[in-house]
Amino acid sequence: MTSPPSEKIRFIAIDDNPLDLLAISEYAARFDSLENCGLFSNALEAYGAIGATRPHVVFLDIEMPVFSGIELLRKIRNEVPVAVFVTSHPEYALEGFELSALDYILKPVEEIRFGQTVHRIADYLEMKRKSEAYEVWLESDTLVIREGYNQVKLSQREIVYLEAMQDYTRVVTTDRPYMTLSSLSFFLEQLPAERFLRIHRSYAVARWHIKEVRGSEIVCSNGTLPIGKTYRSSVSKIKL
Repeated sequence: MTSPPSEKIRFIAIDDNPLDLLAISEYAARFDSLENCGLFSNALEAYGAIGATRPHVVFLDIEMPVFSGIELLRKIRNEVPVAVFVTSHPEYALEGFELSALDYILKPVEEIRFGQTVHRIADYLEMKRKSEAYEVWLESDTLVIREGYNQVKLSQREIVYLEAMQDYTRVVTTDRPYMTLSSLSFFLEQLPAERFLRIHRSYAVARWHIKEVRGSEIVCSNGTLPIGKTYRSSVSKIKL
């Protein structure tokens, strides 16, 4: 598994619908950081090309001829750093995340949503490249993060939300984000449950930074976060 060169992130896309492939290709072309290494109409063709193209990212549909995107990811999960599902089937999301997919985009693909995923991919690959430099531990009400030779101490009250990125967690504060080589589950086991609320497979938010609950979203100090279906019941019980 290779780290991406600083100038380009190589990707391939797999979908049996040519219009969906075209949308991914056109959106990706608007990012100078991305390099298109191939578009494939089925998983078998893509599987044969992965060794030659050595992509950093695979965008893949789920229901395809020959074998599915889920089956393909099982075969390549140790060869490709990032997998992103692009599909019409939300019911496969749980299985996709269990296979360590970084993101799950529902069709029709929208440019803004695709852009959010591209930025998330870049953050993740940068974290992976520097993974040995990040450590985190808790001291009472303080979170201590090591970035290379530097140590940063954060009060828990500075944390706005936590974002899971596979085995890493992005700690977003009122000032700036920090990258850590610890899972979201690790944080939620250590941090007090009365202070941090899990609202999605990928997000937990500090209760004191919640400004508004709006349908399937939470408005917090640093923006808007999605509420996963599994967590809507617990979110509905909070009092602001």
